[in-house]
Amino acid sequence: MSLVVVGSMAFDDIETPFGRSNKIIGGAATYIAWSASNFAPRIRQISVVGGDFPQEELDMLSLRGVDLSGVQIRKDQRSFYWSGRYHVDMNTRDTLDTQLNVLADFDPVVPDSYQDCEFLMLGNLVPAVQLSVIKQLKKRPKLVVMDTMNFWMETALEDLEKVIAEVDVLLVNDGEARQLSGQYSLVRAAREIQKMGPKYVIIKKGEHGALLFHEDHVFFAPALPLEEVFDPTGAGDTFAGGFIGHLARTQDISFDNMKSAIIVGSALASFCVEKFGTQRLKEISREEIDERIQAFVQLVNFDIQLV
Repeated sequence: MSLVVVGSMAFDDIETPFGRSNKIIGGAATYIAWSASNFAPRIRQISVVGGDFPQEELDMLSLRGVDLSGVQIRKDQRSFYWSGRYHVDMNTRDTLDTQLNVLADFDPVVPDSYQDCEFLMLGNLVPAVQLSVIKQLKKRPKLVVMDTMNFWMETALEDLEKVIAEVDVLLVNDGEARQLSGQYSLVRAAREIQKMGPKYVIIKKGEHGALLFHEDHVFFAPALPLEEVFDPTGAGDTFAGGFIGHLARTQDISFDNMKSAIIVGSALASFCVEKFGTQRLKEISREEIDERIQAFVQLVNFDIQLV
């Protein structure tokens, strides 16, 4: 089994009603790797960082079994930086500052040792970069999963559509699904997106759970009710990591197993929001993960007798 993760490794500066993080480690690929490493023993990362990215952070990922051969380190440049402020409802946020830095001209290189890729997770990134990784693989992976956002729909729609046509699973939130499809109904939106290429569409609804669409089948997974959401940054990436990590570990890409993968991803995301950045993901044990997954199972488990 080989899982390749593509995405940003970055710095975030986050302000929420609960406090401010100051400059901490973030980035889609960082969250995905920390999450997926709870399940997948062989993760190969493709990203780019500047000379300011802490070596100890790279070392911790290596100890988790993440191969960083595909991570470019540009010592004379700075890493990607994002700063944002969340509103009281924690569902909306304002971007205060974005500095692309090394991401501005990132040209990914897939190492030869990554060519046995069976599962490819394309974290939210420039569509042209995502497509470049797909094209560099000599053999199509067993499953290609892609995350994206509304920014690329507004600035790089043509490239985005080219990538979407190449993937098996697309992850978007409800607003992005509506924007991409031109449909308000999420069922219709998913059907329109499926026509673009993906066999599966996952629509994330934040604190209201997630929907999985495949052909005429629909599955809904709730989000775990939490007393406090400390920092939602990276929750979607953590969800993606749990989702692809479970599929890579089980080697089963059936619709039924994807339903299980969504529960796993949701469980991991519920940990992520409990502290700033990746801090909580670095602390959790497999026992805690299993308990949290069971909490999700109990949340929707009921018996009903129709008379």
